[in-house]
Amino acid sequence: MPDIIISARKLFKRYKDLVAVDHIDFDIMEGETFGFLGPNGAGKTTTMKMLYCFILPDGGKLTVDNLDVVKDSRKVKAILGVVHQEDSLDPDLSVKENLVTYARYFDIPKKISGPRADSLIEMMSLTEKKDTIIDELSGGLKRRLMIIRGLINNPRILILDEPTTGLDPQARHLVWQKLRTLKKSGITIILTTHYMEEAAQLCDRLVMMHKSRIIASGAPDRLIAEYASREVVEIRDPDDRLINDSQRLLNDGDSLEKTDDTIYIFTQNASSILGRLRGYHFSGVTERRANLEDVFLKLAGRGLID
Repeated sequence: MPDIIISARKLFKRYKDLVAVDHIDFDIMEGETFGFLGPNGAGKTTTMKMLYCFILPDGGKLTVDNLDVVKDSRKVKAILGVVHQEDSLDPDLSVKENLVTYARYFDIPKKISGPRADSLIEMMSLTEKKDTIIDELSGGLKRRLMIIRGLINNPRILILDEPTTGLDPQARHLVWQKLRTLKKSGITIILTTHYMEEAAQLCDRLVMMHKSRIIASGAPDRLIAEYASREVVEIRDPDDRLINDSQRLLNDGDSLEKTDDTIYIFTQNASSILGRLRGYHFSGVTERRANLEDVFLKLAGRGLID
C-alpha cells in the first residue's frame, strides 16, 4: 500500500473575520492524483497556499513527506512543483528561456536545466514552440508551459491550482491527457478545480469543499454511488399534477429534488420512471448517468453561494 505523503489534521486558517479553512482533515497517498473540488471561495486555494508554504496555518497540523510546513518550509518547498492559476510567465522570453530562467530559483545549473527543459518541452508537445516568445502563445499552450515549468526542479509532488480555467474544451482535454501521462511517472499530483468533470477524469480520490469545510471525500465513483445514484431523470417544466404526484414516480430507494422549473429523480432504473410519465405534461425530459455535480448539489444545495 502506498505511503501517506501529505497529512492534515484540524487544519485552520482565518483572514480577520473570515474563516477560510475550518478544521479540515485529509491524507494524500504517494503517487495518486488527489483533488480539491468546490466552488470559488470554498477554501481550496487557501489550502494549497498552506501546502506550498506561502501562508502559515493558524491552527492544526500539516505535514508534507513527514515535514512540518511551519518548521521545515524550506525542505518542503524543495520537493514541490507549483502551478498557479495566474499566468506568471515572462512575456519577453521564449518557451525554453522561461524554463531555464525559472530553474535558477532552485540553483539548477544551465548544463542540467537546458537538457531537462528540452525533455519537458517534448513531453508536453511544445517542441515546435520552444523558441517562440510567450506573447505569441495561445492560452492552452501557456497553460501547458506553466505545468512543465512546475516540473523543472524534478519535484515529488506537483500542485495545480485550477489547471484548465479559461481554456476551451479542446485545450482542456489535451491538458488532461498530458496530466494522465505524467501520473504514470509516479509523481503525486494535487489539483484544485471547480470543474466536476475534470475531477472525475483525473482524480483517484478527492475531497469536496463547501464554505471552508470538507463535506465529502473518496473516489469519484464511490461518491456518486453513495450520495447520488446510477441514473438521473430531469423533468423540466412539470405541470401541477406531476409536481403533486412526483413521489408516486419513485422506485424503492429512489429520491428526488425539486427546483422552480425542474424535478430531479435519482434512481437505479430510469426506464421505469420514464414509463410512469405517460399522461403528464412537461416541456422536456432528460435521462443521464449521475455525476459528481449531482453529488455536490445534493450535499451543498442548489442555491447560489455568496
